[in-house]
Amino acid sequence: MTPGTGPAPLLIACALGVERLALLLGSRSATGPVTVLRTGMGPRAAERAVSRALTRPALRDAAVLATGFCAGLAPGMRPGDLVVATETRDGADTVPCAGTGPLTASLTRLLPGRTVHTGPLLGTDHVVRGPERAALLATGAIAADMESAVTLRAAAVAELPVPGPADPGGRTRPVAAVRVVVDAPTHELVRIGTLRGGISAFHVLRAVIPAFCEWHRKVMLPWR
Repeated sequence: MTPGTGPAPLLIACALGVERLALLLGSRSATGPVTVLRTGMGPRAAERAVSRALTRPALRDAAVLATGFCAGLAPGMRPGDLVVATETRDGADTVPCAGTGPLTASLTRLLPGRTVHTGPLLGTDHVVRGPERAALLATGAIAADMESAVTLRAAAVAELPVPGPADPGGRTRPVAAVRVVVDAPTHELVRIGTLRGGISAFHVLRAVIPAFCEWHRKVMLPWR
């Protein structure tokens, strides 16, 4: 953190209004400074919104976590499963995520009975459908969405405040991505059961804020 300004904040970025609603309902249990940002749908909207948000004085040194719903690619995934990204990928870049192990452990404790998958999260410019899943799975990714990769890339390149004498340089902004599976190979959005799957994913997203706050505290320790 920058000396004398208090704890560095956590910026949680999502694309859709329903995702933001779930996160705001869950943020009542938040500890520490948390901002929930709705970016709008798609990579261009997400990149613009996150880049702009990180120019605000109150958010310039924020850790950034991308979240919301996603398409599961791996066999056996079900709506309501969680995906913790080890890295995000798209055609432009690969961004490694910070604190994946502790974040996975925290989500597992917080949501017993929910499956937590870890692996690469792929950025696309469209909603993934049908046979395309197998081709994307073959790249090594386990899930896909349209905003996480550009969100983390925008956060990684955003300028950090100049450190003071008690705050050495060489800092890297902590970033992570956690997604909730809303459709999967055997539970596609266009099939019967979509409503049930969507409600399940909504309730999971509403419950994750305490794990995000715990991740935030742990990854910001080197800055203190």
